[in-house]
This record gives sequence, structure tokens and C-alpha cells, in this order.
Amino acid sequence: MHKLKYFFQSFLYFIYPLFLITYLTSCAQNYTVLNQVRVVHPEWSRNAIIYEVNIRQYTPEGTFEAFEAHLPRLKEMRIDILWLMPINPIGELNRKGTLGSYYSIKSYKEVNPEFGTLEDFKNLINKIHEMDMYVIIDWVANHTSWDNVWTQTHPEFFSQNSSGEFYPPVADWSDVIDLNYDNKILWDFMIDAMKYWIEECNIDGFRCDVATMVPTEFWNRARKELDEIKPVFMLAEASENYLHEEAFDMTYNWRLKDLMNEIAKGNKDASDIIAYYNFEKTEYNPDDYIMTFTSNHDENTWHGTVFERLGDSAEMFAILISTVKGIPLVYSGQEAGLDKRLEFFEKDEIEWKEHKLYDIYKTIFTLKHNNKALWNGATGGEMNFITSNNEEGILAFSREMDDDKIIAVFNLTNNNQTVTLNGPALNGNYKELFCNNEFVFTLGQTELSMQLWGYMIFVKE
Repeated sequence: MHKLKYFFQSFLYFIYPLFLITYLTSCAQNYTVLNQVRVVHPEWSRNAIIYEVNIRQYTPEGTFEAFEAHLPRLKEMRIDILWLMPINPIGELNRKGTLGSYYSIKSYKEVNPEFGTLEDFKNLINKIHEMDMYVIIDWVANHTSWDNVWTQTHPEFFSQNSSGEFYPPVADWSDVIDLNYDNKILWDFMIDAMKYWIEECNIDGFRCDVATMVPTEFWNRARKELDEIKPVFMLAEASENYLHEEAFDMTYNWRLKDLMNEIAKGNKDASDIIAYYNFEKTEYNPDDYIMTFTSNHDENTWHGTVFERLGDSAEMFAILISTVKGIPLVYSGQEAGLDKRLEFFEKDEIEWKEHKLYDIYKTIFTLKHNNKALWNGATGGEMNFITSNNEEGILAFSREMDDDKIIAVFNLTNNNQTVTLNGPALNGNYKELFCNNEFVFTLGQTELSMQLWGYMIFVKE
């Protein structure tokens, strides 16, 4: 039923504007057709980078307090938004594993004692804000644990079978039960719980789990009421374009993630990425934020580390997701070369070690902060693709905004390449970001030597 409903929402998203334009044009030339309403992004998100924090696995203690020691390092890496995986108590009834899933919520207005106290959490938020960073917390609105407090106080909030029994939203999710959004009183309680974390702890927004399994109208109302407290940042675990209209700042770029996995296997090439971004221009508004990533908690645990999936191309793709349109995500430990699948229901600490990816992230994120061509949404430059002598193996594009311009070149093959770029966009003096060498690009005479899975980022001087 949900899928059918969202199909029609997506259908209307495209058809209605076309109908409106045709109708108004035929009636009078004086009408002005406005763009569809979109959420207003917090100003601080315009050049932001997001980082997903797995508190349980981040330190030996697995606590809010222990995580604080990493804040200066993350600030230095130019992280702006810290997305904390669920901080709420985890259900015990039908729990998976020893510690359970973070996404099996026992109470929406308490913190998981495994992580510390409410005061510990408030202290963490305050320290993050003192460092000019922002915090969003994972919000699981679709389901709860079997022993959630509402099962006793408000059993009518839950979906029930003909025998009056609760049941999971998906067969494999045996540790959680489905909430029933036909009950509008549930909406009041859920939004009240979301407001609690903003008013009590001053968080800056939410990452909303399985967002399309909850009615869009709920999210629209929630965003409106939350924004009345303070401007919030909302990330949907979804890719549907209509979610950007009233509720969410950002959705997931699963399509690009899948393409990168296939390119690493040799099954896709640069032309597929170009085709995707041509599609994105028709699918999304220019100011919609789309989150780019090579990993997150789901990808790492269930589908493999970046090195399992991307192999030697992992570093190159880390740069690619940071230069295309969108907001790049780093998952806990990626900057330290995380090379194991973290356990989801047990303690499994990240091994922190020096790794070249930390400095690579720091370099590209510093550029993203300072160079408007790489800013997010409509404040950043469009991607203009550049042709080369190897259309399948080489991805090249420029982005430009005001006086800022970059040219990004990626070798999407496991072979060294001599690359000739073509096009008027190349003319000018540039400096390569990572080797600091100066280049003078001349039309028809731009030749580059690139290592397998190599990349070059040229910044106009």
C-alpha cells in the first residue's frame, strides 16, 4: 500500500508541473509559474561535510564522554555535521545479539545507558557546538522494540494482526514492531519526542531511518514544527525526490554508490556516471542536497568494507564523491583505513591508526569549504563534463561559481592512462591540489599522465 501511494506521489511530482505550465501559458501571458516549494536549508549547510558516528564502536569505552577526545581531530579534518547513530535505549525483548540493534528503540526520550547519561549527552552537544560543528541524531520513526514503553501505555500506536498481536514491519526485522501511522495521535507523540531533543539538548536535526515507510505528510508536519524552534537539518534515508519539497534537506545517492561498486568490478564506466548526472538534473531541483558516500553503517556491516567492494579504487572514489554535486559522507573509521566489517549487535572497536586517507580527506574538504564551485546545492557550480581521448575510462568535469573554478579528472580503470582533454572550459592557469604543481591548460593541448585509479583536481588561479 505504501509503495502504491508513493508511486502516485512521484507521478504527480512530474505531471502536475507540466500541466500547470501548459494551462497557465494557454490562459494568459501575464502568469508567472513558480518553482515548487523547497525546504530552506540552514545557512551553515552550504559548504558542509557530514560524518557518521558509531558511538558504540568508536572507543574502548563506547561512550559520549570518550568520543569527545576525537572532536579536535574531526574539526581539523573539516567535518561540519556529526550524525550520531541512534542514542536511545535498546529493547531487550527479542533482542538480536548481546547488545542489540541501535534501531530497536525502547524509549524515545531517554539515552542508552551504554553510552552515558543525559548530562553526558548534553555536554557532548555543547562541546560540538563550541567547535562550530553541528549534530543530528538518528531517528527511527517507523518501528520500535517489542518492549517499547508505548506498548504498555499506547498499544493502539502499533500495527496489530487479527489476533491483536504486534508484528515486525519486515520479516527479517524480528527485533522490532511496526508503528501504525493511521493513528494521528501517534503523530503528536512522535513529533513531541523529536522536539524534546531540540529543546532539551539543542541538537540541530535528524537523520530519519527508512523515511519512505513513514507517511510523507508526517515528515512535512514535523519539519514545519521543528523549524519553529530553530532551523533544523533533515536527512532522509531515501532517494525519492518529493521528500525535498517540504521535509528534507538531503536524501541518499544510492545510484552513484552502486555505480562505483560496478566500475570497480569493471562492469560500468565513465559514461554511466555521466548518464546518471544527466538523469539527476531532471530528477531533482538544483538546490536539493544529495548525500554521496562510499560507506556507511549498512554498507560496512552488511555489504563489505570499501576495500572489499572498491579495492584499489577506494581512494579515488573518496575524492570523486567530494567533488561531484552533493554532500560527502565519511563513516566512522574510514579516515583511518577501516578494513573490517564492524559487528552490528556486539562490541567491535575501531582500530585507530595513522592513514593517508586522513590527510587526503582534510585536503579535499578544505577546498570544498573555501571554493564556491564545490559548495552544496544551488550555491555550488554545475558539473560540466569534458571530453577526452578515452570516453569510457576517463571521467572529467569542471565546476565554476563566481570567481572559483575546478577541473576534476579521474581514471576509472586499473591501467595507467595518457589522457588528452578537449574543450574551451580548460583554458587558463591552474594548480593541482595534491601535488601543488602549476598547469597551463590550452585548448586541444592538454595531456596528462595518470596512474591506475588515479585522480587530479585542478584549481584555477
